[in-house]
Amino acid sequence: MRHFITINDIETAELQRILELSDSLKNDWKAGKHPPLLAGKMLGMIFEKPSLRTRVSFQTGMFQLGGSAMFLGNEIGFGKRESVKDIAEVLSSMVDAVMFRAMKHQSVLDVIRYSRCPVINGLTDMSHPCQALADVMTVYEVFGQLQGIKIAWVGDANNVAASLLQTAAKLGMKVSVAAPEQFQFNPAAVKNLIGGKPFSGFDLELTDNPQRAVRDAHAVFTDVWVSMGQEAEEEERKKIFAPYQVNTALMRQARNDAVFLHCLPARRGLEVTDEVMDSPQSKVVQEAENRLHAQKGLLVWLLNEVNG
Repeated sequence: MRHFITINDIETAELQRILELSDSLKNDWKAGKHPPLLAGKMLGMIFEKPSLRTRVSFQTGMFQLGGSAMFLGNEIGFGKRESVKDIAEVLSSMVDAVMFRAMKHQSVLDVIRYSRCPVINGLTDMSHPCQALADVMTVYEVFGQLQGIKIAWVGDANNVAASLLQTAAKLGMKVSVAAPEQFQFNPAAVKNLIGGKPFSGFDLELTDNPQRAVRDAHAVFTDVWVSMGQEAEEEERKKIFAPYQVNTALMRQARNDAVFLHCLPARRGLEVTDEVMDSPQSKVVQEAENRLHAQKGLLVWLLNEVNG
């Protein structure tokens, strides 16, 4: 049985197939077509963290594909009210797939151990692969290619950045990550992060200089400086990351046609200014919408093609 937990779980050709399906389904949707490719299918969605995009995109996606989705929040008492084993075995006996937005990556792995159906990582503290699919889909829509495209990540080298890096590596993209030393990827661990093998065309630069990172970049990414669970570090992180704000001056250092992307929610005035968020360069709404289309492609691939 195939699951979707990190980008490293899939081969490059499979990643390209998911993106191809996503593009096709988006075109169908724009044309008013809703092929019921998942008719009768049910997605169980476990949420330990609050969500806008993840919940709405998966639930809408299943509906548009002829299936249904069920929200499961704190009421199931994951790992507390009953064991993970019991929850995973019972839930997976009733649904066709499980999407889990979890506090800890290990929790998703624990569900997989007992699940009878495919499991999708809707976000963990280690990775956010569904976001990465939408990210590269958006870049492709803007520039018409991915191979050779340079993306710059400015800020905390976090779970979202890790999944984006894994995706870019498989697709032959150039990546520059600007972060303070203590929040940067460990250079010695990057090989394992991207799956332990080199990819054609992939190039990575790790720096503490945001101006250097965005130079010649097609797309500039950032994320919040303080993620859920890091609230106690907020004041310290604000001081450390202040030079890494994506503002108009920084965007001028990128290509003239560069775009700005953010997984959202954004804390305007901290990691990004209103001027950038609301500028023509900002593609954050298109990126957010692509969560819907990318996840539809993922669901069809996972349920109809590799586990069908």
